[in-house]
Amino acid sequence: MTHPSAPWLALIVSLPSASATARMRIWRAVKALGCAALRDGAYLLPAQTEQAAQLQALADETRQEDGQAWLLQVQAKDMAEQAIFQALFDRTADYSPWLEELKQARQALSDLGTTELQRLQRKQARIYAAIRKIDFFPGETSIRAEAQWRDFSNAIEAMQSPGEPQATAGRIARRDRIQYQGRLWATRRHLWVDRVASAWLIQRFIDPHARFLWLDAPADCPPDALGFDFDGATFSHVGERVTFEVLLTSFGLEGDRSLAQLGAMVHALDVGGAAPPEAGGFEAVLAGARKRWPDDDVLLADIGGVLDSLHAHFSNPRKP
Repeated sequence: MTHPSAPWLALIVSLPSASATARMRIWRAVKALGCAALRDGAYLLPAQTEQAAQLQALADETRQEDGQAWLLQVQAKDMAEQAIFQALFDRTADYSPWLEELKQARQALSDLGTTELQRLQRKQARIYAAIRKIDFFPGETSIRAEAQWRDFSNAIEAMQSPGEPQATAGRIARRDRIQYQGRLWATRRHLWVDRVASAWLIQRFIDPHARFLWLDAPADCPPDALGFDFDGATFSHVGERVTFEVLLTSFGLEGDRSLAQLGAMVHALDVGGAAPPEAGGFEAVLAGARKRWPDDDVLLADIGGVLDSLHAHFSNPRKP
């Protein structure tokens, strides 16, 4: 709970009765900012939120509409009053209909194609992000919403990328790169983050003469191929490490600071976690490249250049 000394901002506005349009516009604006309505024309917001800076603009707009506006700093007198203020920002009423909508959407996923799945995921992500942005005091409903959203996203990802590997336990054996030259490497087609990054790593740092086979299904992997990033593959997820990280450890590359940072980016995009600033940009570039290049060999060549640039960037991130 917020300490009782934490400040609040109260916006009080009064508009002429003829200014119905302006009144509705300002009401919608304070609602979008996540303000709690104390009464008609009186709104409360935690002062430490990023939205608080926009209240002054609403006060100025009210005055421009020939109204009156006051922006006041408010202090709770004790913890009890602080709790009353904080309870005004309970977002259960916002989360509940969205969670029900998410539940209904989850039941219909199997009937949707790839484009419809992506459209649905983007729509639900926008709704969830809008609620989270004004969820200033996350509670049990917030935790449940996060878990439901994670499950929903994972379900869509599993449908779009069948065959995603499950992590196995155990240690990662050290391998001699000399024994892995000129080999045939195989993974699932329609490359995404971990697979394309792993293929790039193999090509650049492990087996420069590697040949790649893109599989329709893991069961199609030939016995002489080195499989990666699918269940039963020679190289796949181990513990908390994704395939890219397993390859780094297997071939003694984890000491390369730039490759380790690339590994952190791949890990975050593949299974979640703290993402470096570059992660979102790489994901967007890869998504666009997949639309441009349905051929995985061409896709690897294209994204390989991006990964080369990121590797150089991580080698000297301070260089302008």
